[in-house]
Amino acid sequence: MHHSQLLSRPDRIRTARQALRTGTVCAALFLALLALVAARWSPLMSLDRTVADALHRRAVTEPGLVHVNRVLTDWLWDPWTMRALIAVAVVALWWRGARPLAGWVAATSLFSSLLQQGIKAAVGRERPQWPDPVDSAHYAAFPSGHALTAVVSCGLLLWLLRRHGAGPGMWRAALVAAWVSVLGVGVTRLYLGVHWPSDVLGGWLLGAALVAFAVAGFKRYESREQPSRDV
Repeated sequence: MHHSQLLSRPDRIRTARQALRTGTVCAALFLALLALVAARWSPLMSLDRTVADALHRRAVTEPGLVHVNRVLTDWLWDPWTMRALIAVAVVALWWRGARPLAGWVAATSLFSSLLQQGIKAAVGRERPQWPDPVDSAHYAAFPSGHALTAVVSCGLLLWLLRRHGAGPGMWRAALVAAWVSVLGVGVTRLYLGVHWPSDVLGGWLLGAALVAFAVAGFKRYESREQPSRDV
């Protein structure tokens, strides 16, 4: 029996409200950061440039670490790798008959990518134009797609594990893997000089908001669709 099926309707509503509050806080913080980035607020841009320049200069002198970071960010923590994990989870849910949940997870993942691309195009900010040996592309980087996808993918997978009653050992291992992935994505993107700190922070906040809203929305759906299962 799924963990969610053990919850009474009031418990599901309470969980939905908690997730909604979390999502609202993360969304508010993200919107505040988005406003500062779009307005090119000087203190924030100065901090971004200082941190990014320091990491870039360090990367130039350590090509071995640059290679390691590129492997991590282009393969292990690449957005397409993360999306592939979500796709596997969606197929598994569909196969097991949990089609509403499968559709919800797929829609959340797809919407997060579309939203990130839309905001990125609207902001139109370029990163510093260094003589960069790592990556010479110049493009609008806010919010970081890597950071956003890592949070959304890991968050959704953790939620699914919790719903399906993952044991303590599996849950702890998954939680550690998720934290390492989310933080690792930010470190690699900053170290490679591709994103600024505000880009990574924006991706994290937006991803957390989307996951929280997705959880809240599906809990609301369950509270309406499964009243007969209340004890």
